Amino acid sequence: MSTSSDLQGWLELRAVKGLGPITYTRLISQFGSPEAIRRANLPALVATGDLSPALAQSLQQPLSGTTYKQIQREMEAVAAGRFSIVTLTDSQYPARLKTIADPPPLLYYTGQLLERDQHAFAIVGARKGSHPGRAFTRQLSGDLAALGFTIVSGLARGIDADAHEGALASAGRTLAILGCGIDRTYPPEHLKLRERIEQNGAVLSEFSMGTSPQSYHFPQRNRVISGLSLGVIVTEATSKSGSLITARMALEQNREVFAVPGNVTHPLSQGPHRLIQQGAKLVEKPWDIVEEILPMLEPSFCDQLQTQQHVGASQPSSIALGPEEQGVFDRISLEPVSLDELISQGSYSSSEMMSILLSLEIKGLIKQIPGLQYVRTSIR
Repeated sequence: MSTSSDLQGWLELRAVKGLGPITYTRLISQFGSPEAIRRANLPALVATGDLSPALAQSLQQPLSGTTYKQIQREMEAVAAGRFSIVTLTDSQYPARLKTIADPPPLLYYTGQLLERDQHAFAIVGARKGSHPGRAFTRQLSGDLAALGFTIVSGLARGIDADAHEGALASAGRTLAILGCGIDRTYPPEHLKLRERIEQNGAVLSEFSMGTSPQSYHFPQRNRVISGLSLGVIVTEATSKSGSLITARMALEQNREVFAVPGNVTHPLSQGPHRLIQQGAKLVEKPWDIVEEILPMLEPSFCDQLQTQQHVGASQPSSIALGPEEQGVFDRISLEPVSLDELISQGSYSSSEMMSILLSLEIKGLIKQIPGLQYVRTSIR
């Protein structure tokens, strides 16, 4: 972790207007530290080929009093333990993120960053996902987290939230990437979810403390989501979804792209189907993903995954069902089915059917939704 004086230098350099992540990273690579960059003479800075004379001059000018006050507030917040900041040259900086062309020079975070987070998958999708899509996302996320993968997403409504929830339900790790300052939560109704993520992972942002969520921040955030990951999984998305931006960035970063197929008539299937047409790996189960990235993993982790696959395949279902329960359960899917339909398909009276459905609900296998309709709670 950087010392206090080192961190201040990073924050001061980041505050120079016109200095983006790519140029910042290249300057650090050449000069070694923000202090060395600020001390370099004008000809040396221009000679790098990354700076215009005007930007080179800006690097040597003092910052405004307002900017210094903002930096001081951030330093005080770090000292008070409200959040941490890791810089590009710190050993704690996520190794996989360092490999992209424009890694954030600084990452603000709450929670903990662990070395095991290098085994990560991003799961992204629509903010208004369908019930089947959201249930599949939770199950897929949970299965991957149970295998030891960290799940990365953007804390957004819909599919992102389900990706985090699935990982947490499996006692796995998950990382949430914000499009606002680390001291803010967006959307605000996900504050409790954020707190749970901080207990089992981390919440990260590259934006200064106090930064509000702006629409143009989210494509910038998306490159971090994909950059942290071995691959990006799109479960549901329209043809114009921001999730496709994340998938495109993943390809540019030499990451794998996966897509979950769906109903060809549903608008939320258009995005994944387009990705599959363009060469994304089609996903129906977790091992479709794992098989694709096995060559990228160290042998010990591969052995762990294959052992878990065999153990999982040999374990029976943990919830035993009677013949009546099993018969009704088999007729319920992720698509809503009404009570009248279930009664008409079988030989049970209304009261008998209600009793069976209540038993399945108590066991957590199905749930009732408005209109006296029922759906499965997971893909199994």
